[in-house]
Amino acid sequence: MLEPWLESKGLAGANQVLAYFAVSRLGEPPVDGITAANPEGLTAAFGAWAPAVAARLQNGGLTCKVLEKGAFEKQMLEKLIWISAFMLVGARHPGATVGAVEKEYCSEVSSLIVELASVAAVERGLSFDEGMEERLCAYSRAVAHYPTAVKEFKWRNGWFYSLTEKALTEGKPDPCPLHTAWLKEIKVI
Repeated sequence: MLEPWLESKGLAGANQVLAYFAVSRLGEPPVDGITAANPEGLTAAFGAWAPAVAARLQNGGLTCKVLEKGAFEKQMLEKLIWISAFMLVGARHPGATVGAVEKEYCSEVSSLIVELASVAAVERGLSFDEGMEERLCAYSRAVAHYPTAVKEFKWRNGWFYSLTEKALTEGKPDPCPLHTAWLKEIKVI
């Protein structure tokens, strides 16, 4: 979640890319974010330079779609929910890969996805497209061998935890109680 930082630097309209591809090791080809739920690929770009970025990625054999701000924001939040939920559930089960989380801890990650999606939708005043859980699980199957860990807290789970802190400061209930409990369990907060 780079938006708060971008806004603080006067860069609210900056070009952005959601990279749904990964490289396992130096020299290996990238694994594209093509899934059964999204055969067109998940990588997306937004902004004035988005068509140029998409063209470069496509020339390299990767998919990339160009989105308008609203559609990009939804997809960006979905990716934030994916990384926050799958990494946190995986951290609760040391050694679990993304694929193990999807297969073996499905009910845990599903509960967390629902909680985080609900909070993100309220915070941003939007509604997500149907089938988010399936899209996120399908992506997890595409990168099943990747390890899990809660890292880069400020940019990932930290956004959700900042909403918790804000609510608690205002005397309101925690909007993300499961998320908060599991962060405490693995001693991140």
